[in-house]
Amino acid sequence: MKKFITTLKNIFAIEDLRIRILNTLGFIAIFRLGSFVVLPGIDPNQLKANTGGLFGLLDTFLGGAFSNASIFALGIMPYISASIVLQLLTIAVPYFQKMQKEGESGRKKINQITRVLTIFITLAQAVGFVATINSEAIAINTTLFTILSMIVLTSGTIFCMWLGERITDKGIGNGISMLIMIGIISRFPGALVAEFISNQAFVFLIELAVLFFVVMSVVMLTQAIRRIPVQYAKQVGGSSLYSGQRQFIPMKVNAAGVMPIIFAQSLMFLPSMIASIWADTNDTANYIGSTFSDFTSWQYNLVFGLMILIFTYFYTAISVNPNQIADDLKRSGGFVPGIKPGKATSEYIDAILTRITLPGAIYLALVAIFPAIAMLLGVTREFSQFFGGTSLIIMVGVVLDTLQQIESYLLMKHYDGMMKSGKLRGRTENIAMVS
Repeated sequence: MKKFITTLKNIFAIEDLRIRILNTLGFIAIFRLGSFVVLPGIDPNQLKANTGGLFGLLDTFLGGAFSNASIFALGIMPYISASIVLQLLTIAVPYFQKMQKEGESGRKKINQITRVLTIFITLAQAVGFVATINSEAIAINTTLFTILSMIVLTSGTIFCMWLGERITDKGIGNGISMLIMIGIISRFPGALVAEFISNQAFVFLIELAVLFFVVMSVVMLTQAIRRIPVQYAKQVGGSSLYSGQRQFIPMKVNAAGVMPIIFAQSLMFLPSMIASIWADTNDTANYIGSTFSDFTSWQYNLVFGLMILIFTYFYTAISVNPNQIADDLKRSGGFVPGIKPGKATSEYIDAILTRITLPGAIYLALVAIFPAIAMLLGVTREFSQFFGGTSLIIMVGVVLDTLQQIESYLLMKHYDGMMKSGKLRGRTENIAMVS
């Protein structure tokens, strides 16, 4: 406890870090307040929360803003969708590949395209969102309400995007990820209280213990790396001879992060949607629709887990390029001991990446289906969302990134770090680190 208090004092003793933390808290407060401001033209007393399927997932990410029909009902999610589209385009389209290689100017162009695409995605999603609102809650003309909602929701998403960028520039941590995490974690106190009321104290303590171990296992999954040793040849600088440096390439066991779950989850709604077309005339369609609408069914979780395995390999393949790593090593005079530079190094890195991705993908699939298992064991729906899945992985990743930044500030100012042993590694770790 004394160590914790000393660390807090050290954090607030650094003026720049203190200002950044306070700025972050202020921006987060604005974001949460906006989640309770209802769209114009809606009677809040007539609202009926739609928390099933995809709507429930969105509402979890947005901290209840979706079910509240607030001005931030779409939040930052359209920006996330636009970012994913641009990320895939930079891999598949040569024009965007060239733009990505232009350095800072190319990055600015991609960011600008992402913002414009966000506006169009938000306008389209706003129409869909209005369709989910029950007509009794709309107090004005429906056409006028739709137009107003499209304008307000788009403005709200742009404002959320601006808040995220301000947190990144003036606060601590990645702003966009921080807003998503705050939306998720805002539901935790209510879910915790509801779980405590609905269970005996002993059962509740067991659930907390299980939750603790699940969180620790996700931290291990996020932090786990496979080090590939790299040797740099001796270099001559002027009249001095510099001995070769020994470094390593950290290959993450879960290089794909949370993206495979997001991709798989977005596709898992298709079977029930397609089956609903023939639901009235076909018993098979009724069975498929009911089975894949229940995320606790074994059929749903089997398909969900298999899709996560596939998408983990897919996303790892497009996000980690062994050929580029091998070329960069060759240009900088580095080589993997015992492996020839060039193609042999690329094949060696690819083989290691393939092997370490399998256990990471399997465990990621288990984490994704664990909320369904928790529900089957008697945990309430709201509280079970924190036992795994997208929510938990996002929270762990954002917390680790934020702690890593705070740790860097402390060490830069010659204070003790936040941990006596070990090292914090976020998702923005450099490719090569001195071992």
